[in-house]
Amino acid sequence: MEQFSPSDMKTILHSKRANMYYLEYCRVMQKDGRVLYLTEAKKENQYFNIPIANTTVIMLGTGTSITQAAMRMLSQAGVLVGFCGGGGTPLHMASEVEWLTPQSEYRPTEYLHGWMKFWFDDEKRLMAAKTFQQTRIGFLEQVWNRDKDLKAEGFSIKDSQLTSPFETFHQRTDTAKKQSDLLLTEAQLTKVLYKYAANNVSISDFTRQHQSTDKANDFLNHGNYLAYGLAASCLWVLGIPHGFAVMHGKTRRGALVFDIADLIKDAIVLPWAFICAKEDATEQEFRQQILQKFTDHKAMDCMFESVKKVALQDYTQTQIEEQNL
Repeated sequence: MEQFSPSDMKTILHSKRANMYYLEYCRVMQKDGRVLYLTEAKKENQYFNIPIANTTVIMLGTGTSITQAAMRMLSQAGVLVGFCGGGGTPLHMASEVEWLTPQSEYRPTEYLHGWMKFWFDDEKRLMAAKTFQQTRIGFLEQVWNRDKDLKAEGFSIKDSQLTSPFETFHQRTDTAKKQSDLLLTEAQLTKVLYKYAANNVSISDFTRQHQSTDKANDFLNHGNYLAYGLAASCLWVLGIPHGFAVMHGKTRRGALVFDIADLIKDAIVLPWAFICAKEDATEQEFRQQILQKFTDHKAMDCMFESVKKVALQDYTQTQIEEQNL
């Protein structure tokens, strides 16, 4: 069988790739020039193909193993691999924060150079953080305005309950003097969105708990980790290390992954976690729904465009002064 070369497998841009995989109780291997996963049943073993040229991230959960040959092909195709617990959370320790990244040195350097031009300046880094926050809300408004399924579930960006919180968010984001101001504003808006979503699906007394076992919290955790996978893939492709965050804590080496994932979490993961919890969906059904919405709303495109914009924008003194007015 004819085998693909690494250049053949990279013809699909990462921003256009449609697939993420969460696998459990299987063995991932290379066979006849393809990457497959093998499940063992009582009567027969079944092989399933993984289209690696159209895949961004593979998450390996409970009871999985992977061969060296499979890892070599995944690396050639630019697929990130993460080892995680059951249900996709949490991610366990691996190289490059929680992700095994392909060791390709032939990636662009212009975005890293652009990032370094502003990152060590506190004012410019704050300006970049504000840009991300504005993009985050812009993406939420775009998704909630476009998505007919969300509208059918009662989610509307024009709801009177959200008018004042969004106005407050924009005002406080524009006047923020440091990253902690932005984080507080972000947390306050997200709390409002949790309450709005919970009320929409008639879930009473919802409290965000990362260790909770109720479905809404479980789905939020799982969906967030899928977003982290996309963010890590975006940063790897653009050649920007995960440690150069503009929002989250300087003590977390992977904090930039969280910054980028936040661009899409409130818009997609948050509402669908509550909707799927109301419908008592399975973990697999929720994952399929989220991945479809990532594709429908071009979540990866949003990440790439946002990171490129921040990396390459001209941080002139005039811009900084205007933003601080």
